[in-house]
Amino acid sequence: MSSESKEQHDLSPRDSTEGDDSSPSGIHLEVQRESSTDFKQLETNDQCRPYHRILIECQEKSDTNFKEFVIKKLQKNCQCSPAKAKNMILGFLPVLQWLPKYDLKKNILGDVMSGLIVGILLVPQSIAYSLLAGQEPVYGLYTSFFASIIYFLLGTSRHISVGIFGVLCLMIGETVDRELQKAGYDNAHSAPSLGMVSNGSMLLNHTSGRICDKSCYAIMVGSTVTFMAGVYQVAMGLFQVGFVSVYLSDALLSGFVTGTSFTILTSQAKYLLGLNLPRSNGVGSLITTWIHVFRNIHKTNLCDLVTSLLCLLVLLPTKELNEHFKSKLKAPIPTELVVVVAATLASHFGKLHENYNSSIAGHIPTGFMPPKVPEWNLIPSVAVDAIAISIIGFAITVSLSEMFAKKHGYTVRANQEMYAIGFCNIIPSFFHCFTTSAALAKTLVKESTGCQTQLSGVVTALVLLLVLLVIAPLFYSLQKSVLAVITIVNLRGALRKFRDLPKMWNISRMDTVIWFVTMLSSALLSTEIGLLVGVCFSMFCVILRTQKPKSSLLGLVEESEIFESVSAYKNLQTKPGIKIFRFVAPLYYINKECFKSALYKQTVNPILIKVAWKKAAKRKIKEEVVTLGGIQDEMSVQLSHDPLELHTIVIDCSAIQFLDTAGIHTLKEVRRDYEAIGIQVLLAQCNPSVRDSLTKGEYCKKEEENLLFYSVYEAMAFAEVSKNQKGICVPNGLSLSSD
Repeated sequence: MSSESKEQHDLSPRDSTEGDDSSPSGIHLEVQRESSTDFKQLETNDQCRPYHRILIECQEKSDTNFKEFVIKKLQKNCQCSPAKAKNMILGFLPVLQWLPKYDLKKNILGDVMSGLIVGILLVPQSIAYSLLAGQEPVYGLYTSFFASIIYFLLGTSRHISVGIFGVLCLMIGETVDRELQKAGYDNAHSAPSLGMVSNGSMLLNHTSGRICDKSCYAIMVGSTVTFMAGVYQVAMGLFQVGFVSVYLSDALLSGFVTGTSFTILTSQAKYLLGLNLPRSNGVGSLITTWIHVFRNIHKTNLCDLVTSLLCLLVLLPTKELNEHFKSKLKAPIPTELVVVVAATLASHFGKLHENYNSSIAGHIPTGFMPPKVPEWNLIPSVAVDAIAISIIGFAITVSLSEMFAKKHGYTVRANQEMYAIGFCNIIPSFFHCFTTSAALAKTLVKESTGCQTQLSGVVTALVLLLVLLVIAPLFYSLQKSVLAVITIVNLRGALRKFRDLPKMWNISRMDTVIWFVTMLSSALLSTEIGLLVGVCFSMFCVILRTQKPKSSLLGLVEESEIFESVSAYKNLQTKPGIKIFRFVAPLYYINKECFKSALYKQTVNPILIKVAWKKAAKRKIKEEVVTLGGIQDEMSVQLSHDPLELHTIVIDCSAIQFLDTAGIHTLKEVRRDYEAIGIQVLLAQCNPSVRDSLTKGEYCKKEEENLLFYSVYEAMAFAEVSKNQKGICVPNGLSLSSD
């Protein structure tokens, strides 16, 4: 530190002022008896002393040529060497980095156990969520299988479970139903089993020149949407636009998931009651669906209703027990699988489909179908739908991976996570799959059962492979009502968010409002519109916060150089004639008027003072005409000089992140108005960006740049000195004398 800076540092508050205990509203303090030596010398010295300033030398900015910058970037990124190629391969395939270092003895047991349990849970959920996506059960199994394998190769999170996710399945299902209606399929007819032909369920696919039934066309639409969603996600990774996810706050995502949970529950109601109803799409589909349900409730299939109630009575208590005793249980009880097996056996031997016309899953083929490219002609129709699906998918995946990485003390690469989830959609789209992402419920199960690495995903895939090759046909008699119950029971976590609302309200009322708006719009309008409304409303709330930010006058903390709000803390010291103002927001075109009104309200309004002076001057002229005495004239002169008791306003700019042109013009205007009534305006603690904006905006002349201070205390000390030196000389070379 320079000698000048050291002398300034020695100027401490305890050497300058000591205020009496003041009320929160009062900001006036008496001058300390033991004034600082520097201040005394300046008061008694007739000659001008230079004011010691904090001097910081700015870094020299190199003149960057855009052409040279682009060439340098291209050379850096386009150069190829064996080391760089190796790093690129290892970066794109993280499995090549961690698998050779795999500690078999330490990790294998936890990975096998967690992978096995998640695989068992995924079997009934994959079949159930297929209905939600408007697909045949086998496609849900395909989706979970391929997602587990691909994330094992490309993912960087050790704990998240990537597979089917209810919200995305709902969004896929809405798109599929819309395209089925546009293609002329009988939407009221239930999806036929693969390979079976039903009247009104088969049309000619003109693009391929072959017959394609409803099930075939549904997966064609689903896989095309999935392909486009994956392309968007990989593109986001390539162009590093993952910042889009920052606009999806935790409150927004939570409200969106809860809102879509109501839509999911509504879409499954017809299966609980065994009703054959068309699926409602578009705005207000939730209300429309319930209207259809109540209009047709007299057609309820009693067999499906009884089965649904029995499954609910079994699944809900056991799920609660699993959650209550999860710390004591080594693994959660696979109640869903038990219910599926028991219900399948009961349906098969009781011949519920034949005797009571109960809706069943139907034939689930074994093995894999040959790969097929997505339907390119459908891309224009589904490209927009895929945008929302891709954003929700990668936002949930990245947020969950970062959350569990932080919890377990390792790091994940958000960009690589986007690649991973993108290819988890692109590659499976060629194998009759639909969109995937991370899912919180299965991730929690995976973590609690001892998962150590991504290898658990391979174990999960092996369980699903066994089902696909051997066991799948055994689920032929499984009732769809059972699958609907499984889907609804898994919505408990999202619906429980209502219990967190009082706590959220106490922490942040704005976040609670965002949650409610997103939840209601997602439920009552549609998933895509709800997401858009939530994002727009969230951004509006951010703008609203900066439009009317907090501002306050500051006082000095005793025996320190710290300034805090006099309205928030007691016993703060202030200097007579000096007011320190803090504005907690960027200063730009939206809040410039708020800045001026707050500053004028908490200090003095220069416009009103000038008006008062003009009135006093007119009154003075009239009084001089009426009387020759000097009493009234003396009173008028005294009235016109009352505002000069305040001689300095210090604006603390520490909370002003940036300025735009409107903000710079506002500061110029404020300074000009105050100087017109003899009050100087000083700026303190401007960050480099604000200083640069002030310089470019010509806020002050070159010789006036030392009116920008690096600390509020320095500005206050300068104001004291300049007041004492007023009319004699100016310590920093500026003329501060008033007329």
